[in-house]
Amino acid sequence: MVLISYTEISCSFLGCTAMAADTDKVEKDLIRWVDFNVPCEALKKAISLDIISQDKEVKLNFIELLACLAAQNGNNFKTYKDKQLDEIAEKLNSGKTIEELTSNMKHYDYYYEAYRAVLSGFVGDYEIEVPNEDGTGKRWEQHYGIKVFSPIAKNFPYNHYDDFGSKRSYGFSRPHLGNDLLGQVGTPIVAVEGGVIEAMGWNQYGGWRIGIRSFDTKRYYYYAHLRKNFPFRKDLSVGSVVNSGDVIGYLGRSGYSREENVNNIETSHLHFGMQLVFDESQKECDNEIWINVYEIVRLLDNKRSEVVKDPETKDYNRVYGFRDLSGFSE
Repeated sequence: MVLISYTEISCSFLGCTAMAADTDKVEKDLIRWVDFNVPCEALKKAISLDIISQDKEVKLNFIELLACLAAQNGNNFKTYKDKQLDEIAEKLNSGKTIEELTSNMKHYDYYYEAYRAVLSGFVGDYEIEVPNEDGTGKRWEQHYGIKVFSPIAKNFPYNHYDDFGSKRSYGFSRPHLGNDLLGQVGTPIVAVEGGVIEAMGWNQYGGWRIGIRSFDTKRYYYYAHLRKNFPFRKDLSVGSVVNSGDVIGYLGRSGYSREENVNNIETSHLHFGMQLVFDESQKECDNEIWINVYEIVRLLDNKRSEVVKDPETKDYNRVYGFRDLSGFSE
């Protein structure tokens, strides 16, 4: 008898090889559920305050700012205003430490650990190629800021809405554990964050799909329903290392079939999801932690990787190289 986990029958972390949990270990005190509902506006503001502070005496951390705000408002961002983060930043700039500011906030540590798992790869030092002003070639520039990319390549249109948790019925009734980005078949899909490919191939629910684990192992990115006949960049395989912004595959509508290379999805789209992994025992089980990435996709809408098609291989490749200076680039 073959046992199939909830993961293997959902449009999510499908077919990824997992390290077995050590059953002799005492159960760890782990975060087991994360309701990530930080709006795009708060993400942008916190990141902006972080970036601006880097050349000042007090350097702010956008994850600490967001965790402090969530602890203050009880994770209710419905009435969020930028001034709320400004007020937290002002207190830190006046000399208070984050420990002092949050000492009486019961759930700050939880939000900080949860948000760090979601966002720790998003901001930092990186180098990227840019075109020379005279139009003769490219040069490398170093920056501090957002170092992840939209899953949809530059100059390719898409639409989406917040569909996390919506009902899906193929095979069995289940919640939708990602964000569907509707676009044209063949649209280049890029790696949001760099990492190692852990899953690649066919699954009846996700069709042609690819799964990438972040270098710090906390995030598993899932890209599904890729194009029939030509789903992936040809030089990729399980174990390949990809950088943030690299082309990994192409948008399609494959899936909902036990037979490979079948299009049974009515609307062409990318299913994009993120699973948090605080411990290997949380992989391929009934209690996986999938977060709502809708606001993250909104955040990255203007952070697109420019690509160009190779006339010989028919593959798309990024135009401008990228190096993550945290030491994780290929």
